[in-house]
Amino acid sequence: MKALLLVALVLLIHGTNATLIIKGPTEPILEGEVVTLECLYSDSDLNVTKVHFEYLSSYQNVWRKVWGSSLSRGYCYGWDYFNSEEEESSGRLLISFPTRFSGVPFRCVSDNENVTAPDNSSEPLTFKVQYMRELSVSMEGYTSYLGVPQDLKVRLGDDVELKCSASSSEEPSYYWQKEGNDWILPSSTLTLKKVSAVDEGKYTCMAEHPSVKSFTKTRTISITLLPEDAAWYETTNGRLWLMTSAAAVSLLVFILSVTVFLCRRAKRIRTSKGPIDDRSQKKPIYKSSVESLPSTCADKQPLV
Repeated sequence: MKALLLVALVLLIHGTNATLIIKGPTEPILEGEVVTLECLYSDSDLNVTKVHFEYLSSYQNVWRKVWGSSLSRGYCYGWDYFNSEEEESSGRLLISFPTRFSGVPFRCVSDNENVTAPDNSSEPLTFKVQYMRELSVSMEGYTSYLGVPQDLKVRLGDDVELKCSASSSEEPSYYWQKEGNDWILPSSTLTLKKVSAVDEGKYTCMAEHPSVKSFTKTRTISITLLPEDAAWYETTNGRLWLMTSAAAVSLLVFILSVTVFLCRRAKRIRTSKGPIDDRSQKKPIYKSSVESLPSTCADKQPLV
């Protein structure tokens, strides 16, 4: 009997000492790859079906439960995603769009009511996703919403400042190079003071990811030189000003047209009603008149 109690005690101690472990990527992954997380116990004989995943919300700084065995794109927009009970108790989590959760802590949490925090959860796990977006070029004095056109027209003697940038998991390295020249400018900004004929040509900005060399983006801008006395509207900035002014004038004309239309309509509605004719209220109505209602009274006094 004592031997059986000793064995039961050992098993109980062994079960309570088993801790939850979350396994996932230990190295950075590339954008587009699928991430799989897995909940395990330090004792592999224990059942992992009564566990769920949680991630730390960066907005509320609270742990949020993941419903189901996969994270869909909907989680990027705050939607909840539900799977069947069989999928939810699989002990695995499939993340189809891991870029959204790069650097976000995940953990496994036990659903066993007999285990309380902090013993009911694993140590947090984070993974990193390497990515780099398309390269964009902006110019001093030019709106970044429209973007710098492929062919940039400037007048002789003007200053030109171009800056390229790209959204990336790590700060990229930028380089500028002119076609036909062997010089390379290791900077994201290209500055040309008082441009002359020698500055005309094609300039290429290249961005390289510091950790993933295959992530390389380029953008080429052609600078065309105009005479110093060229009309202002022939330059790229001048055309931008014209487009912006035309859009503003069009919007103003539209607002005025709608305002005039609504005013005329309101005036037409007021005039169509006309004054109220209340002469019938001043005219006496007698029993024998055609305007009277049927009555059994025999008096001839006016009703009003």
